Amino acid sequence: MKKTLIAFVFVSLLYLNSHAQQIKIPAPSPPQTVKQDFGLSDIELSYSRPGVKSRKIFGDLVPYGKVWRTGANQATTLTFGDSVIIGGTQIPPGKYGLLTIPGPEEWTVIITKQLDVTNPSAYKADQDIVRVQVRTQEFPYPVETFTILFSNVTPSSCDLAIVWDNTLVALPIKTDIDSRIMAQINMAMSKDSFPYYTAALYYLDNKKDLYKALEWFNKAAEQNPKAYYIFYQKARCQAKMGKNKEAIATAEQSMQLAKEAKNDDYVVLDEKLIAGLK
Repeated sequence: MKKTLIAFVFVSLLYLNSHAQQIKIPAPSPPQTVKQDFGLSDIELSYSRPGVKSRKIFGDLVPYGKVWRTGANQATTLTFGDSVIIGGTQIPPGKYGLLTIPGPEEWTVIITKQLDVTNPSAYKADQDIVRVQVRTQEFPYPVETFTILFSNVTPSSCDLAIVWDNTLVALPIKTDIDSRIMAQINMAMSKDSFPYYTAALYYLDNKKDLYKALEWFNKAAEQNPKAYYIFYQKARCQAKMGKNKEAIATAEQSMQLAKEAKNDDYVVLDEKLIAGLK
């Protein structure tokens, strides 16, 4: 009888365990991976997202003055596809840990070689790549779910924004792309491809030699005489050079080509450019 009972209990436990393993519920602090194109490559962020859940967060759940994994469960990591500059320090491409030491008015943001820090005792200061002091900002409304995102993204800079509850901190990240793009332009111009339009647009948008940009826009237009977008950018270049009369004539040419191509967006752009020059 005892053997029969034991066998019954054993089989029942196996049954319950097998069925329990089939139950899937949402993670209390769901992980997230964010990939942001940046510079000439990208940045990938991996972290977990706890919720406020009616708790006091900073200074309580997340103590002041102690190393925090900056999320929940797993270690938070950043992978840079290209070299970046943080806090004046050049950081080569690779995967790094992101840690913080929160404070009421200022946080210390740490980029570290460690990829496995999930509690303060595992942290090793000698593995730091850089430490940056960042002032806290009061967010205008409470954010329930811990969030890290990339904001204010430009070709050569962005902010890594950390937001939770009513607190925001933003870590500036920069990258040097100008020297590499200029090298690409110089190399391309020495070959047969002659990417006149791309090179001219970079010169125009980055306050370089506008006369050279105009020369390249003209050559790009010769290569593709029906490209309304080339003429629009050429008109912008002429306008920046103070050649308003020429810019209006070029914008009108662009507008006519855009109408023929049935591209209303560029028709509107040309109209606005012309109106601003009269």
